[in-house]
Amino acid sequence: MHTGLDKNFFELFGLPESFDVDLSRLAILYRDLQAQLHPDRHAAAAEAQRRLSVQMTAQVNEAYQTLKDPLRRARYILQLQGIEDSETDTRMDPEFLMEQMALRETLESAREDKEPVARLDELTAEVDRARNQRLQQLRVALAADDETALRQALTLTRELQFLEKLVVEIEQLEDELLP
Repeated sequence: MHTGLDKNFFELFGLPESFDVDLSRLAILYRDLQAQLHPDRHAAAAEAQRRLSVQMTAQVNEAYQTLKDPLRRARYILQLQGIEDSETDTRMDPEFLMEQMALRETLESAREDKEPVARLDELTAEVDRARNQRLQQLRVALAADDETALRQALTLTRELQFLEKLVVEIEQLEDELLP
């Protein structure tokens, strides 16, 4: 069994290091690697070989989960470029934060709205537009591959994290409101 423990996630799947990933191809490559590496295929092998199989399977799972999710993929690319997202660095654009506050107020007011589902649908559409806009900007920033663009990409990933959290909260409220 060839060990890929020293490869980055893109190399592991034989993909170019890019924000744009063909998700269908990624899924096929994932299934192929899982079939090759699954511990059951190596049950009769030596202990070291079985351990390696388990490690490789875990790495393939982590790589797949990272590359299939745009936010996690962007963070990983930034990490490969030497840019870490420090949890202690909480600087955000004040305008973006104000937009977030307004969106959250809209979410809270949906609870008392006569047509909460319609209000949540509108809010979901607005958040989706903001997410898609940032994903497009992120695609451009990561393709530029210079320090300024990578710093912009880091900011965009932070903003996307806020928007992703808001999507989860919208879905939770929908679940509460719908019988």
